[in-house]
Amino acid sequence: MSIYVFVYGTLRRGECNDLARVAAQAGLPPPRPAGPARVPGTLVDFGDWPGLLPAAGGHGVRGELYEVDPALLPLMDEIEEYTPGTPSCFVRRETVAQTAAGPVACLYYPIDPDFRAHACGIDGDDWIAYRLRRDAGHCASPGKDPA
Repeated sequence: MSIYVFVYGTLRRGECNDLARVAAQAGLPPPRPAGPARVPGTLVDFGDWPGLLPAAGGHGVRGELYEVDPALLPLMDEIEEYTPGTPSCFVRRETVAQTAAGPVACLYYPIDPDFRAHACGIDGDDWIAYRLRRDAGHCASPGKDPA
């Protein structure tokens, strides 16, 4: 049995918490790419990582959809510092991602709006594209880490 997960920030391919690398380091089956996807919401900048605020009316957030072994979820929870039943910045939720092949039910890690703190909104729908522009000096300064 496998599940689908939508990733939009540091868990994306080539990023610091690349899902394939995390799985390999844990000796788990590699995630199977299911293509680009979009979920409702907007992005905020916490500096080294983004947060996704769910919002039905937002322009949506671009990311990647993967089919993963459920054994990878505890590692993703650890990366996102998510413990079920405990207040935390990131929460694991169900959503529907829009893909070229149609809608796909999946899990993702949006932020709890109460933890937004001073994170600034991102003008755009793709964390990696935004971060590259920001780090090249073409965007406003990043938000502060809420911790």
